[in-house]
Amino acid sequence: MGLPEPRAVASFLPRKISRRMAPRPRLFALIAWALLLLSLVPASTFAQQQTAALGVRPVSLPDAPVAKTLITEGSASVAGTVLDLSGASVPGADVTLIPRDGTQPRTMQSEANGEFDFVRILPGSYLVMVNAKGFAVFTSGEFDLTMQQAYQIPDISLSLASTNMEVIVRPTELIAAEQIRAEEMQRLVGVIPNFYTSYVYDAAPLTSKQKFSLAVRGTFDPVSILGVGFAAGVEQATNAFAGYGQGAAGYSKRFAAKFVDGRTSDMLTHAVFPSLLHQDPRYYYLGSGSVKTRLWHAVGSAFITRTDSGGTAPNYSYLLGDLSAAGLSNLYYPQANRGVGLVFTNAAVGLAGRIGGNIFREFLSKRLTTNVPAERTP
Repeated sequence: MGLPEPRAVASFLPRKISRRMAPRPRLFALIAWALLLLSLVPASTFAQQQTAALGVRPVSLPDAPVAKTLITEGSASVAGTVLDLSGASVPGADVTLIPRDGTQPRTMQSEANGEFDFVRILPGSYLVMVNAKGFAVFTSGEFDLTMQQAYQIPDISLSLASTNMEVIVRPTELIAAEQIRAEEMQRLVGVIPNFYTSYVYDAAPLTSKQKFSLAVRGTFDPVSILGVGFAAGVEQATNAFAGYGQGAAGYSKRFAAKFVDGRTSDMLTHAVFPSLLHQDPRYYYLGSGSVKTRLWHAVGSAFITRTDSGGTAPNYSYLLGDLSAAGLSNLYYPQANRGVGLVFTNAAVGLAGRIGGNIFREFLSKRLTTNVPAERTP
């Protein structure tokens, strides 16, 4: 019928298809080799090539661990020895390395041989301070350290710390108060008040308040009141000041008169006038020298006294107080006994009693008085 045979067509198509697909295995092989070569090239090289192609110059950066080591640790060292002035080592001293840039100081203690050694120090300017108990603080001069330098500080000689003398200054009033408390414990044979005898030659002056306080304490002491009763009994027995009469009424009047005599005399001579005239009402025990010297001191103390400023002056406080008390006695003594004579009689009795009391204080009272303070030499 004129148609081609089917087998001839079938044999033609496979050859045509095979000629078109033959180059593909070679292409895949070339791509695989290119990828393998690219994987062998370092990324940094590729990046450099890319930046070079773009005209950008690469910047090399140091590795981070190396930079950290350089910042936190140095390679220099500082060493030295701490000695005292005799050349002996000083162990346990606090040695401080102080950077001048204001960073944190480092402190260590010197060894048993006095040595110290700071290591891994960064370059820079430093000074060393040494502090040891019993020694003055040492501070070195400023010095500079370079990399890997082993700096040796010359031997450090510590000097002894200066001795601080502590002087406690107390107000004079407080000292006087302590001395008054001691005087108020002084009693003849442990019973009779002996408050106005000072066995401290440089006793502190009394304030006006202290003078009044001591006068009240002495004049109203129970033993002093008993003394008034005894004196009134003697007058009753001798019928002194007969105008008072006898019996209980007479004794009461005599007791009241002696009581007022003593209280006014004590307050005027020991507190009022000494405060006004700034004089010391106490008797100052001498206790040394010849009998004559001590006797003149005892008698003279009735007429010469110490002032609050430490000098001497006529004993106006006692003389005026004695006369004033005697003058007040005209107010309560019997009418027949009043007058100028009574004033001078009572004043003379008071002065005589003062002199006699001073002599007794100088020669006998210390042996018989309890709680006498320790003896001090002028």
